[in-house]
Parts: sequence; C-alpha cells; structure tokens
Amino acid sequence: MNAPQTVMAINLVVNGVQVAREVEVRTLLSTFLRDDLGLTGTHVACEHGVCGSCTILVDSQSVRSCLLLAVQVDGTNVETVEGLGSLGSLSPLQDAMWREHGLQCGFCTPGILMSIEGEVRSGASAEAICDEVLSGHLCRCTGYQNIRTAIHAYFATKDES
Repeated sequence: MNAPQTVMAINLVVNGVQVAREVEVRTLLSTFLRDDLGLTGTHVACEHGVCGSCTILVDSQSVRSCLLLAVQVDGTNVETVEGLGSLGSLSPLQDAMWREHGLQCGFCTPGILMSIEGEVRSGASAEAICDEVLSGHLCRCTGYQNIRTAIHAYFATKDES
C-alpha cells in the first residue's frame, strides 16, 4: 500500500502575487499565510472559526483561515488585509476605520476589514454589514459603535464617488 502524501505543491495568487510552494498537507491556511508568507495581518485567536480575527478573502468570499488547510486554496485568489492598502496609502475602508476610531487594540480589525470588504463586493448594504458582519466578530475593546460609524462613513464616501 502507498504511504499517504504528506507534502503537496500549491499554486495560488496572494494579494495579486503568484505564489508556488510546497506545503505539508496538514498546514492550516492561517499558518501558511503568517509563517510561510510573512503576512502577519491575519491574526489567529480562537482557532475554531468563532472570533473572526483570521478572516481573509478567497475568490472574494470571506472565510476563516484557521478552518481551512493551505492545500484547499490551491488555484484560488487569496486576499489578506495587507492587500487592502499600502504602506503609504490606506484603502478607503481602512481610512474610514481610522477616521472614526473604529479600532482600539486592533487585533480584530484585519478580520473585520476583510469581512466588510467581502460583503461590499457582494453588494450588501451598510446596515446589513453592520448587523451580519459584526455579529460574526469578537471585539473586546470597541463596543462596536465606532466600527458601525466607520462602516456608514465608508458608504457615504463611496456613494459620493
């Protein structure tokens, strides 16, 4: 009988960059992003998919990266918080969070931003995002009010353009 495969080659696009790597088949996507690619904006807390801090986009859909294996995203387009803006320029969503004080310690912020981004792309309204997205994220610092304000400010800016 053949031994099970322990390493697999994967090819994917991460934040617009083609990535080809060999990974152990049991490697979590969150671990691959953080340890192999150095994208430490993807935070890991509960490792059960409950807190939302590890949320990223896979083919524009928000997913909990602690619940996926890296081999499961072979052939996909992955986006992390590092892909939203750049060192010199925040994305409009990041700017709204900053302007409206939608973060305090910032640990949950990358996951929240990625969930919001995914919902915006799917055409969700500000209210739907405030209700649905925020209910899936644990934030111990903000009380969510300033995050809600930032979402509405982002939509107001978006509607003006």
